[in-house]
Amino acid sequence: MRFGKDTNILAVVGHNSSNASLSAAPVYEKDGLVMISPTSYAQNLDSVGNYIFRTAPSVKSIADSVSNYAIKIAGKTNFLICVDYQGIDNQSFNDEFVKAIKAAGGQINSTECDISARGFNPSVVISQAVRSGANALVLGLYIDNIKQGLVVAESNQGQLTVFGSPTLFTNETLKEGRGINGLIISAPWYPAAFPNNIFPQKAQKLWGATVNWRTATAYDATLAIIAGLQRTNRRDELQNVLHSPGFSVDGATGKIQFLPSGDRINNSIVLVKVQQIPGTDKYEFVPIQP
Repeated sequence: MRFGKDTNILAVVGHNSSNASLSAAPVYEKDGLVMISPTSYAQNLDSVGNYIFRTAPSVKSIADSVSNYAIKIAGKTNFLICVDYQGIDNQSFNDEFVKAIKAAGGQINSTECDISARGFNPSVVISQAVRSGANALVLGLYIDNIKQGLVVAESNQGQLTVFGSPTLFTNETLKEGRGINGLIISAPWYPAAFPNNIFPQKAQKLWGATVNWRTATAYDATLAIIAGLQRTNRRDELQNVLHSPGFSVDGATGKIQFLPSGDRINNSIVLVKVQQIPGTDKYEFVPIQP
């Protein structure tokens, strides 16, 4: 509320989790303060109002990309979906994946897998799913519970091919070791997917380290606000500029333009796989060639 009342603040880049974004968005909307979320992909964020935008991809685009790859290229047919329902966006994650998998010709395994359920036993759930025909596992995790959720991947022990949301694109995931080897993750950005973009080099120079997709989409949210403020320095006009059909700016994840809903017009999705670095006990993300 303090941001909304401070007229010197013209826009906000945030927030990290969908829980925070969905809680803050109605406040910003009421106060007429533009918010661009770089990391929230909750499906219902786009219904809050005209002042709410995001540079993160929608759940639908994530689900469509992963499902098409898993079914049409990797040859998977029966999917166990494991979701941590403590994350608000994970209900829409589940719903969109169910639709996308069915649309691509796959089946949803009937085994229930709620990671946040009391007494949840991943080994029992995976064994049940395998017995009922599952050959793939889709993980939807809450950002604050990544470690607990990765226990599912470790318990899998290679029985099912594991696919995950962009939430899993973290160093914390890589530290889990052998249990996550082969994990396939969707992300809106990876350096190799944008070979002519100078953002990775600029980020490396600034931070002294490589960055992940969250930095790229936050950078793009900031670029969009700067481009909008070059046309107007008024709050009420800024959202009109960002919504205008002629608005666009080239960012780390490609061209940034917004739909009337505030979502990105272009939702770039990159698929990466976790694999062991040869000769070491460490792991890395590598892009999957289409």
